[in-house]
Amino acid sequence: MDPTRRRSVLLGLVLVGGFAAPAATPLHAERWLAPGADAARILTEHSVECLSMAASAEDAYEIEIGRAAFRTPLTLGGQAARAGVECETCHRNGRVNRDFDLPGLSGAPGTADVTSFLFSSHRGDHIDNPVPIPDLGGPKASLKVSQAPGSPDLERFIHGLVTEEFDGAEPPPAVLKGLAAYVRAMSPTACPPVGIEAVSVRSDVSDARRAVLASLAALGRGDEPTAIAMAGAARSVLGQIAERYAAPGLEEDVRSLRVADLDLAAAADLLRRPNAGAREALSNWLERSTEWSRSLQADEARSYYNRETLELAIKGAGG
Repeated sequence: MDPTRRRSVLLGLVLVGGFAAPAATPLHAERWLAPGADAARILTEHSVECLSMAASAEDAYEIEIGRAAFRTPLTLGGQAARAGVECETCHRNGRVNRDFDLPGLSGAPGTADVTSFLFSSHRGDHIDNPVPIPDLGGPKASLKVSQAPGSPDLERFIHGLVTEEFDGAEPPPAVLKGLAAYVRAMSPTACPPVGIEAVSVRSDVSDARRAVLASLAALGRGDEPTAIAMAGAARSVLGQIAERYAAPGLEEDVRSLRVADLDLAAAADLLRRPNAGAREALSNWLERSTEWSRSLQADEARSYYNRETLELAIKGAGG
């Protein structure tokens, strides 16, 4: 069997049969948890983001591009995108997902085999050798790749990770540069005093809005490929929010998210056509997001953002 076909079969087996995630809750992130893990707790909290302040407007632009690209499976492409895996999957909020456990890729929770055929036809080595997932917000000296300003090592590493480790497409230059800028901006000195925070719809909507703002900024620079990538990143976040509102009685919220997604898809289509009104479409989307996000926040306690609601759904699936 050729490697590509073998990876497709392996991934299908993993996604269908290898997970403890109950079918009653549609959260993709449940698929990356070990059997018996406290899913309700793990999926409703995460480590705080340790992101340093940008030193200039240009740095801020690059960091925002990278931050959005970090949070969408579209960046990695290939089998990862099909499975819903993104940089954020292993590095929640840019930190480390110590609960990540994917059959065929992990050993103990919090580890991953970066030379597995499951995602890579380039680096697969037929050896089961998972390694600990690094904390990007930890000390720079503990990371294996130099992040020194001016050094090309980090960009080269990320490029190889996307195009070889995950078989993704060549990223737009600004996206690659942005990912490196985002990782460099992580620092233990930037960590807030409180180490854990709740996952919230307010924060996720903010991520979607920030991605759209990054799309507008890229468009202003005449960089349509990056603007399209940022619109795609925002749509990915909307999909993750919609998963949380798949609880009973929240159908109207899901419908509003679907409309918001369709509007972004239309804006992305306009980005592919010169002078087609993409800037106005993105700006209008930002304005309308205030209204539908207000409704989402009002219903948050009934969604899977709420630990008790999620826990009840998981118990119901197990019963």
